[in-house]
Amino acid sequence: MPDKKIAIFGSSGGIGGAILKQLLTDTTIKEFHCFNRSLPDNHDDPRIINHQLDPLDETALGELENVLPDDLHFSLIFIALGILHDEQGLFPEKKLADLNTDNFAKAMQINSLAPALIIKHLQKFIKRDQASVLAALSARVGSISDNHLGGWHSYRAAKAALNMLLKNIAIEFSRTKKQAIVIGLHPGTVATKLSQPFSSNVKADKLFTPEFSAQKLLEVITKVTVQHSGKIFAWDGKIIDY
Repeated sequence: MPDKKIAIFGSSGGIGGAILKQLLTDTTIKEFHCFNRSLPDNHDDPRIINHQLDPLDETALGELENVLPDDLHFSLIFIALGILHDEQGLFPEKKLADLNTDNFAKAMQINSLAPALIIKHLQKFIKRDQASVLAALSARVGSISDNHLGGWHSYRAAKAALNMLLKNIAIEFSRTKKQAIVIGLHPGTVATKLSQPFSSNVKADKLFTPEFSAQKLLEVITKVTVQHSGKIFAWDGKIIDY
């Protein structure tokens, strides 16, 4: 499809930035709409259009209908949002006693609610008669059937909730936007700020660079069809059970 237009949420992060960098080599992409909480200054490519946006601010998300052109169609929306820990006390719980209301709510808001709100407010820019992929970063630990270790209650629950939301959206779009493909993506364990406190426990060959992970995720995106909509894929193209 010539003159493609792409949206990346979290393009200043490790994986989102690597996705953007690799896609910039594609001369068929006409525009990159990059959404971040603060405006980055990391690329000089004239195709990049930066937007300052809090993905949990529904008023700001709703205003995108007035900011973006009515005839805009995104062939890819890549949502690279996620939180596992922060400096305010959020951390992956080792036991049930560590669970608390504030951290659970924060994990759910950023990891599951924010991607769903983004799709809700950008669905106007997914045209019924044009192909598109909507991909959000999920995680293998969000799989209920694959959970053999327990712990990490908030993060696991939030990614499981994201997977359910993506499935729901895929079912709805199968009726209203028949060429849209909605998928979740597990990037592997990537050497980014999100995984940094835990990377010492990961074998060297299992700790990916953002560039490698982005390359593998883009390979998945190029191969999926509408029959795959609603599914969760690992970086190697294998489907992850819910």
